[in-house]
Amino acid sequence: MPLLNIIITLVIVGVALWAINSYIPMAASVKKILNIVVVVILCIWLLQVFGILSGNSMRIN
Repeated sequence: MPLLNIIITLVIVGVALWAINSYIPMAASVKKILNIVVVVILCIWLLQVFGILSGNSMRIN
């Protein structure tokens, strides 16, 4: 997966999370849980993309 695709994905997820936090009325505790879940999922995804978490490593161009 090219590095540019990873950066674009991170930007899109960040903008989506910002929009959800800004424009959808939720309790503060729900927003906090949502933010934590998204960050954990992104960290796991990044570890898999860079081959740290899984046994097979993907090539970054």
